[in-house]
Amino acid sequence: MERRRFGKTDMNVSVLGFGGSEIGYEGASLSTVSKLLNEALDAGLNVIDTAECYVASEELIGAAIGKRRNDYYLFTKVGHERGSNPDWRPESLLRSLERSLKRLKTGYVDLVQLHSCSETELRKGHVIDALRRARERGYTRYIGYSGDSKAAMYAVQSGAFDTLQTSVNIADQEALELYLPLAQQRDMGVI
Repeated sequence: MERRRFGKTDMNVSVLGFGGSEIGYEGASLSTVSKLLNEALDAGLNVIDTAECYVASEELIGAAIGKRRNDYYLFTKVGHERGSNPDWRPESLLRSLERSLKRLKTGYVDLVQLHSCSETELRKGHVIDALRRARERGYTRYIGYSGDSKAAMYAVQSGAFDTLQTSVNIADQEALELYLPLAQQRDMGVI
């Protein structure tokens, strides 16, 4: 499987990754997730992306491939505990990540991302400071932003993030002109 350097990080990631939302939302069984993820890793995929709010996704990933932790890069997101309303308090973000580490059966994630945090919250700075503290504590190697539009533009412009996860599709291509060129210029990893 083709791999690429992920921005300025030291990760050499597969061009295809596994997004963990559906296994949580659809109530996939552990045996199905185990078969799916182990076969994906065996085929060369090395990126697993999830979030606490994806119902049981983190637990399933941890149980299915936690013992293969050296075979993949693990990304998660914070800000929406179990699908509830957003909670951007720094202590909540750090607790969320600590819970994620337990569920994922790992001591760290390669990337933690703010999950659709508003531009208003980003500008206050406390959410960025919380992710920096998580990195200092060894919970994550890199920090990123996951979202769209003006908030994504601010995240890129801030210079605080290593990566950006954003939406591009046939009906919404705002990112292609608004902030992806700047993200590329700043050597951010882009999902």
